[in-house]
Order: sequence, then structure tokens, then C-alpha cells
Amino acid sequence: MENLPHEHAPAKGKTPVKYTHVAAVHPRQRTSCLSHDSEHSPSFLGFRNLMVIVLVVMNLRLVVENFMKYGVLICIGCHDYRRIDLILSTVLYALVPCHLFVAYIIELGAAQHAKGVLGRLKRSDYDPNHDLFEKSRSFQATWYTIAWAHGINATFCLLVTTYVVYHHIHHPMIGSICQVHAIIVWLKNCSYAFTNRDLRHAYLNPSSATTIPEIYSQCPYPRNVTISNLAYFWWAPTLVYQPVYPRSPSIRWLFVAKRLAECFALSMFIWLASAQYAAPVLRNSLDKIKTLDVASIIERLMKLSTISLIIWLAGFFAVFQSVLNALAELMRFGDREFYTDWWNSPSVGTYWRTWNKPVYHFMRRHIYSPLVGRGFSSGFASTMVFVFSGLLHELLVGIPTHNILGVAFVGMMVQLPMIYFTAPLEKMQGINGRVVGNCIFWISFCLVGQPLAALMYFFAWQAKYGSVSRLEKG
Repeated sequence: MENLPHEHAPAKGKTPVKYTHVAAVHPRQRTSCLSHDSEHSPSFLGFRNLMVIVLVVMNLRLVVENFMKYGVLICIGCHDYRRIDLILSTVLYALVPCHLFVAYIIELGAAQHAKGVLGRLKRSDYDPNHDLFEKSRSFQATWYTIAWAHGINATFCLLVTTYVVYHHIHHPMIGSICQVHAIIVWLKNCSYAFTNRDLRHAYLNPSSATTIPEIYSQCPYPRNVTISNLAYFWWAPTLVYQPVYPRSPSIRWLFVAKRLAECFALSMFIWLASAQYAAPVLRNSLDKIKTLDVASIIERLMKLSTISLIIWLAGFFAVFQSVLNALAELMRFGDREFYTDWWNSPSVGTYWRTWNKPVYHFMRRHIYSPLVGRGFSSGFASTMVFVFSGLLHELLVGIPTHNILGVAFVGMMVQLPMIYFTAPLEKMQGINGRVVGNCIFWISFCLVGQPLAALMYFFAWQAKYGSVSRLEKG
């Protein structure tokens, strides 16, 4: 008995017995992947795909229903556009960029004057540390003349388009395209004038030139005042003028083709969704608004919030991801951070800083920073930014619909108290405050903001030109 092997020891020459039912399934402490304690954040790609599929199927049902009723997916003849709308919009599109050429002429004259002044001063007793503004009253007068010339040129650019769209272009979509183009060129005009003003000041006062960014040394003032330099800025996907931009090494034509294909597909989707879902919902809301049926209006808003969000997200991707990246590739424009992860915004303020970087950069560089630099508080500067943005939004929505309601302007001003209210949530320790702030942002943006504004302007349009107007006359 003493020579027998241990009952658990394997006999010599035999493989160990594998006990499959005693494997350690729980060898250590672990957390659920959706828990806050999880070390690794899971990917939500599957949920994103599910959400897209569900939304497509939900809205496809209405498309099929409308097709069965009317026999068409999109009725082009139903759009109330006129031949004069197309003619005027084409003329405006051709003429508006001419104001950039006028800005170039103004800056060319200013550069020649600056070179002449600097040349005369160098031949005399000239102290480079002395500010030329204090040295010559005539120079100050010339400086103000240049500023007035730029101001008149830029303002005339926007006023002409606004007048023509409001009084002579009937279709809101065509008018909106004209307004967007005019506003973009107007903002580029302003940035071109402001930037060259500071560059001209640094040129005439070398002691202050140390604050000029190093990248500008590749094309110093006044060498940047050329037609080719301005033409590049005209087409560059930015609203902020620089003499030099970071450039990519070459153009990837396949990349451009993919982005343009995305834009075309998304444009067709937006058109289809607008015609088959958004327009019927808006039309069915008119009688509820006319009778002030509050419960029905809230129900319409909730129904409209879904499709307005889908259309807005599709439009965002089409513009900021597809169009701007395609344009940047064609222009070899290197800085392509047109947005960051605004969808994760823990506060309303973070959203406005991250979703539209071209506009944010313009506002911060040409409005916020100059006001703070002149001694105004950051709160006042932020208020002025939203006042300016609210006016532009009202021009963009109220002018094409021929109804200056002030809803777009008020909507922008309401953002200020919401920014101050959600700012502490962004700074809270832990994730709970950020989640609450993100939910407030989405609810205010998707359930109240866009749908309510769409209802108000659509009702005003119909009251002036459409079915509500005909009912009242009848």
C-alpha cells in the first residue's frame, strides 16, 4: 500500500486529466463595461448603426405612404419658385465677390501709402520706437479714410443682397442661399480689412512687429496684398484672413470624389426628408397654431423635432465634413479642424465653441478679443458676440422668408442665460454634472429651439403667401 501512487497524482507516462467543470470563470474583480468604474470605454458603433436603421425605417414608412397617395416622391412643380428668382440669384452670386476685389483695391492703395510714408520717414529723423499715429495727423486722417472705405464696401455688399432677396426673390430656399453667400463674403471682407490694418500698423511700427505670428514671415506685409493671395482666401474654407496658411503637400482626387459623393447623397436625403416628412408636418400644424391649440402645438413640436434633428445632422455632415474637406483638399488647406466633438458638449457654451469652428474663430478674433483688449469684461464681450450672431441669424432666416419676426435673434440671446446656467455643470467633479449639462443642451436644442423656430417662420410665410392667407381672405 505504501508504494501506490497518490490518488490525485497522474501515473507516469499519462497526460494530466483536464477537469472542464472546475475552470475559474471569475478569477479577479471586474466591472460592467457601461459602469463609471470601467477602465475602458466601450464602442457604441452598434448602437449608432441601430439608431440610423430605426430612424430610416420610421421615416421610410411615411415616404412610402405619401408615394402611395400622390404617386411621386418629390414634386418639383409644387415648389413655388419663379424664373426671376433664378436670374437674380445668379446675378447676385456673380456680383457679391466683386466686393472682395474692391477691398483689394482699397488695401493696395493703403499699402502704397504706407510704403511712401515709411520711405519719407526713413530719410528723415525717424525713431522706429515712436508710434506713427502720434506723429502725423494727416496719417491718422488717411487711416480713418481707409477704414471708412472698407466699412462702406463691406456693408454695401450685404445691404444690396438683403434688399434684393427681401423684395424680389420669392422662394425662401433660393433667397437663403443668396444670403449665406453674401454673409460669408461680408465676413471675409471684414477679416481681410481688420487683419491688414494690424499688419500695416506693425509694418509702420517695427517695435510692435514682435507680436506678429512667425508663420506670417513667409509672406510679410505688404507682399500679401496681391490678387492671388486674396483669391486663395476667397475660396479657402475659413472666415479668418491670414497672409499664409498651413498647406497640405498635394491634392488627393479620390478623397475629393468621396466627399462630393457624400454631399450629393446627403443633399438628396435632405430634400426627400424635407418634402416627405417635414413639409407635411409643418402644413398640418398651421390650423393648430391659428386656433392656438397648445396641446396639439406641443405634439407637433415633438413630432417635428425628430425630422428636424435628422435633417440638421445630415446637413452638418454634408457641409462641415464633406464640402469643407473637399474644398480644403482642392485648396490644399492644411488646418481642417472645422469642428470638434460638440455632440459630447457638457454645457451650452462648449457647444457654441466647438460645433462651427470657422465662425467661432471669426467671432473670437475680430469681436471678443478686441473688446477684451480694450478693457471690456468677458461677459460684455460674449454678449456682443451673441448680439452680432443673432442679427446674422435673423438676416439669414427672416429676410428669405420675408418676415422679420425676431425669433432667430431672440433664440440666440436666450443662449446667454443657458450658457451661464450650464457652465457650473461643466466644471463639476465626476461625470454626473457633464451628463446633465449634455442632456440640457440636447433638449433645448432639438426639442424646443429648431422645431419652434421652424414652426414660427413657416406659419408666418404661409400667413403671408400660402394657405393661411387664403383662408383668412376667404
